[in-house]
Amino acid sequence: MITLGKKAALVLSFFAFTIAAQAGETPQAQSSKADIEKGKALIAKSDCLACHKLDAKLVGPAYKDVAKKYKATPDNIKKLADKVIKGGVGVWGQIPMSPHPTLAPADAQKMVSYILSIK
Repeated sequence: MITLGKKAALVLSFFAFTIAAQAGETPQAQSSKADIEKGKALIAKSDCLACHKLDAKLVGPAYKDVAKKYKATPDNIKKLADKVIKGGVGVWGQIPMSPHPTLAPADAQKMVSYILSIK
């Protein structure tokens, strides 16, 4: 049996990350459980549930469908949080999502983290 020292394990981890990055993959975001729970609470207090449901399409897509389409990467969380703030149309059909310009980016990211955590 071969055992690796800490330095060797670190070097191998670095190379694995580099290879994944070159292949266009990014490591999954590690949203904290507290951030995910805060995101869920923020959604419950917002107008999101007027257009979205957990597991069924309403006006907009079901949260489960969003979670299936997007991996929980830092880039996706930021991109989707920006879309929540600015609004958008076209990805899920021609009905536009209303913008939420008063929503803080950090709160929008927590909300998206919760959505992308749904399986």
